[in-house]
Amino acid sequence: KDVGCPMSDWKLISEVTASGAANADFTGLTGYKIFKFVFISLNPAVDRSFQVGATIDGGTDGFAVIHTTTYFDATHKEDDSAAALTYQTAYDQAQATTFQTIATDTGSAADECMSGEMYLFNPSNTTYVTHFYTRCQNFDGHLNVSADSYVAGYYNVTNAINGLRFKFPLTTFDGTIKQYGLVAG
Repeated sequence: KDVGCPMSDWKLISEVTASGAANADFTGLTGYKIFKFVFISLNPAVDRSFQVGATIDGGTDGFAVIHTTTYFDATHKEDDSAAALTYQTAYDQAQATTFQTIATDTGSAADECMSGEMYLFNPSNTTYVTHFYTRCQNFDGHLNVSADSYVAGYYNVTNAINGLRFKFPLTTFDGTIKQYGLVAG
């Protein structure tokens, strides 16, 4: 018996197909207890880290909701000369309002990109903090490694989270991001 959540239980809510976009914004985080964002072949114009920010007021707060996170990744060099599993303290945030990195230094060459997913739990709730986690796989253009990155944390407010912004800072990107809501059974 399948104890997970098959894709048939997820309803596609919206999709952004970016072509030279500075960011991708998603609003309408109501009607579902769990949201999933799927990142498909995102390719920045310049090697950059992929980031997410959240808002409680439609973006006038600069997508700067206070959050605390943890970050680790597994990396492997193309030439098989090195591999590592590393807790990345430089990408952790404690009560921060800056955008959270969820994949480092994604390469910008035609054959380099980033794919992954983010889960956001009960963002409409106004009693508890809002938890999230991400898993992203990318080609790190600076280190020439395959990087499998994990981030988990929470937005430390009891306001409803009503929007997310995804971006590669100071550059544009191409690719697709899909937003799903989990259909309650």
